[in-house]
Amino acid sequence: MPAIALLSTLLVVGFEQFVQWRYGPCGVVGLLLLTVGLKIKSPACSSIGAIALALMFTGPVR
Repeated sequence: MPAIALLSTLLVVGFEQFVQWRYGPCGVVGLLLLTVGLKIKSPACSSIGAIALALMFTGPVR
């Protein structure tokens, strides 16, 4: 069980670093809104974060 927790933590941190490297601070804010919204079960907060990330993923690459 600790190995699964460690692996999932590394995966989340790696994804967060990728988002920050690729999409900058706005991507981190979108990811933060999405994860906080999911943790506190707030559909509005998680929807805003998901929409922000979706717009960044589908937008033009800098």
